[in-house]
Amino acid sequence: MSEQPTAPYLRIRSLTKKFGHFTALSGVEFDVNEGEFVCFLGPSGCGKTTLLRAIAGLDVQTHGQIEQAGRDISALPPSERDFGIVFQSYALFPNLTVTKNIAYGLENAKYTRTEIRTRVTELLELVGMPDQSDKHPSQLSGGQQQRVALARAIAISPNLLLLDEPLSALDAKVRVKLRHEIKDLQAQLGVTTIMVTHDQEEALTMADRIVILNNGVIEQVGTPEEIYHVPATQFVADFIGTMNFLPGNTLGIPSTEGVRVKIGDTELDCDHGEQLPGKQVLASIRPEDILVSSSQGHLATDADTNIDKNIIEATVEGVEFLGAFVRATLWSPQLGPVRFVADLSANLMRAEKISTGMKVSVSFPPQSIRVYAA
Repeated sequence: MSEQPTAPYLRIRSLTKKFGHFTALSGVEFDVNEGEFVCFLGPSGCGKTTLLRAIAGLDVQTHGQIEQAGRDISALPPSERDFGIVFQSYALFPNLTVTKNIAYGLENAKYTRTEIRTRVTELLELVGMPDQSDKHPSQLSGGQQQRVALARAIAISPNLLLLDEPLSALDAKVRVKLRHEIKDLQAQLGVTTIMVTHDQEEALTMADRIVILNNGVIEQVGTPEEIYHVPATQFVADFIGTMNFLPGNTLGIPSTEGVRVKIGDTELDCDHGEQLPGKQVLASIRPEDILVSSSQGHLATDADTNIDKNIIEATVEGVEFLGAFVRATLWSPQLGPVRFVADLSANLMRAEKISTGMKVSVSFPPQSIRVYAA
């Protein structure tokens, strides 16, 4: 007997939010499973914080439905919703000690003094600050303040944790350390978590699934791997990571699979695209998927790819050292005026002796190209 699929913990349906004549969210729909870590990702002004605040009841939606654990919370005030929240600014009480900040929600919930003392001690251990209990927020670093804010948010054991750009005010090293700590803490507690971020790396490393927002609508919902490797729209392809876009036209000649695109004087086989003859399109490929060699027939690759297809000659116009790899800017008269970039390992650069001004062979593996309407 097959198992019945479990109902999602959070259901968002037809959510729209207007501020006067401005529509911040338009018909947003998605589900969040219990225990899942979901990131809202998108450019500034795309509606991700508005969506988080609607879930919290801080900015009530114009229309639409929000269900949490099977209960319709669409019209409930924040005080009657089951969540803990951490803001970008931490919002700690400056006149209260760490202990008093963490205990604030517990006191409001009428916990006994013994229960509060036990819970605060437990939380301070959990966030790695057992010896900071008597300090005030001004005596703490940004990372420590963020840990206190997290401890306060989870003090009353909410079933939903909302994080509004919690790491954006911290420097890079502290951010990397804390995002691992937050993810580990979330997994340890098993609490359903939604985090707003504009940082792609944060979303890709922390989330079980990512919701990509643009101008108040959802562009794609998927795992980090799906979002990066199988972007559903040109916006997602352009927003996540680095992407080359090569303008061309689809041809009526069918390729083995997918579509054939003419770019400049060259025809490329592309595995992912619609066969619509004469349509203006953008063929997209990530820099790390482009294969480059100083000698034709010896294109370097770590994977089983169709390196005998889509081969052109190109000139290296510049190289940019980026630590773990080198980004080469290339141009080929076969593709017209467009330039493209390829990411090459330091080992490959040394082995092939690739440098500015050199002529190289370039392959665009068909399975790595996705085609979008122009």
